[in-house]
Amino acid sequence: MLALDDPRWRELQHAYGDAGDIPVLLRALAASPRPRGGPGGSRAEPWFGLWSALCHQGDVYAASYAALPHVVEIARTTMGPVDFSCFQLPAAIEVARRTGRGPEIPPELADAYHVAIAQLMEAVSLHRDDPWDEDLLLSAAAAQAVAKGHIAAAEALLNLDADWIGKINRSEIG
Repeated sequence: MLALDDPRWRELQHAYGDAGDIPVLLRALAASPRPRGGPGGSRAEPWFGLWSALCHQGDVYAASYAALPHVVEIARTTMGPVDFSCFQLPAAIEVARRTGRGPEIPPELADAYHVAIAQLMEAVSLHRDDPWDEDLLLSAAAAQAVAKGHIAAAEALLNLDADWIGKINRSEIG
């Protein structure tokens, strides 16, 4: 895993240029991984900055692959509830990568990236006794799907919301 103080972050790219800002956001996430609530909601930092830079409109970047192991490690080591994005962002990055929405993984990042994808199963399991809302449920299911290589299912889970679930349950899809 690329250390947060490694100068190579500045050599990696994200949606807005060099990724020298990503370690700051990952440190902030490690300090406060709890579910987002209150002011800011989905625009609250550090999640807004991480999503915007690393999975911008469904596209991913070399910096996305370097950051993903840190997000998974935070999910694995946090005691108590975590924000649903701890599962959703890694799942979305892997779906984007596997569907051609990002570059190849740089060889020096590949091992840590693939290990982290596999560790998503453990990360979800470690939070099984936490309270889960529907966002966390869908994100955890998508994370498990990517960990097992079920990319189409993961993508479908990432796109589900209350409206789609209602339509499916009422047989309105067709």
